[in-house]
Amino acid sequence: MRLYANQPIGTVPRAHQLRREAPGPERRLLRALREAFPVLKWRHQVPICQFYADILCFSEALVIEVDGDTHADSASRDAARTAVIASEGFRVIRFTNDDVTGNLEGVLARVAAVLAQEKGNA
Repeated sequence: MRLYANQPIGTVPRAHQLRREAPGPERRLLRALREAFPVLKWRHQVPICQFYADILCFSEALVIEVDGDTHADSASRDAARTAVIASEGFRVIRFTNDDVTGNLEGVLARVAAVLAQEKGNA
């Protein structure tokens, strides 16, 4: 697992910029995750290899990606990104902006199911 110390120069300022410019659905989900699962530490825009994970929980090795409209035609790029993140030992789940804005409770239920599934397999 790579942390900031192993990242190239400019990683931290870029992560700060991504946090400041985060889209509404991403911020909304982060806030909801922190309220729904207060025991877990949810991080925002964390570098993993050459990518930045939208939302990350280190203790659960879980990355949550919130895909906006620009991801509609980039399925192969998203799959490659997911593969790289998974190779670092993280599980990746994806939601669209529409999922977050229109069905936040369903998104939280899916996250809860993924978290419970891991504990059941451990």
